Amino acid sequence: MAERRKTTRPRKTARKAGRKTTAKKSSPKRWSQRVTRESDALDLKRGVFKQTSAKKIAASLKRSAEHSSRRKSGAYRSALSMLTFYINRAGKTLPKTQRARLERAKVELKHQFGRE
Repeated sequence: MAERRKTTRPRKTARKAGRKTTAKKSSPKRWSQRVTRESDALDLKRGVFKQTSAKKIAASLKRSAEHSSRRKSGAYRSALSMLTFYINRAGKTLPKTQRARLERAKVELKHQFGRE
């Protein structure tokens, strides 16, 4: 009797876990601008972060936070989170003088809300 020969199939090689090659979707441009404009955090006055005084920035943020009907958390938390968001998104492109002014605005915001 003639023996039948087994055909060999190529073996599938094991893939390394976590190495998927999926196409990355491009995120819409300027998402941080959209968040600043449309988020439920605050209704901000235009150019609030460009003001020259830390006290004026803090006062404007406080006013916006207290009068906003769109915020979900407390006024202090919303104002501070929007200020921090702006500082973080600007990153290294933010001039040192403006960064220092915004950091002073954080401290001033704490004083205006009576947190320190």
